[in-house]
Amino acid sequence: MKVKILSTILLLTLMSYGAMAQLQNQRFAYVDTEYILNNIPEYKDAQEELNALSQKWEKEVKAIFDKVEEMYKAYQTEAVLLPQDLKRKREEDILKKEKEAKDLQMKYFGPEGDLFKKRNELVSPIQEKIYNAMQEIAETKNYAFVFDKSAGAVLLYANPRLDISDEVLDEVGKVMQITRRENRSGGKR
Repeated sequence: MKVKILSTILLLTLMSYGAMAQLQNQRFAYVDTEYILNNIPEYKDAQEELNALSQKWEKEVKAIFDKVEEMYKAYQTEAVLLPQDLKRKREEDILKKEKEAKDLQMKYFGPEGDLFKKRNELVSPIQEKIYNAMQEIAETKNYAFVFDKSAGAVLLYANPRLDISDEVLDEVGKVMQITRRENRSGGKR
């Protein structure tokens, strides 16, 4: 019985040393996707297009809400003089117009709205190219993990030598035209 326990302990100890040694041999790197995206002109163009669409649609929705407000104020002014059936008709018209505004707002800005779809159409291909470039570099240089510094993950310390953001930009640049900021803060290799 003691031999079995000792051999189990020995086996577990050897396995934990093996796992530690393997973990120490893991290579890590990180990227700053915010920096990468800000240095891809296509991304900036996509953001400008999305902002323009958003502003246009906001004005359109606001105009309908303004009309609802105008209708409501007119109703309040005239409500005392209107017969009950006309009051009800005006209230229904106001509610109908308000629903129209909310429906349009959802159509444009909802979770499955036009803005979301347009963002996917314009930004997803760029993000996919960045991901593919990161994956290519990670596989080529045998990185076990690549963290994103700008994704809100807690990264308490990052050695600038492990930042592969510029390499990702170079890899993406093979497919897309990019601009590269030469003097990044934190120093480079």
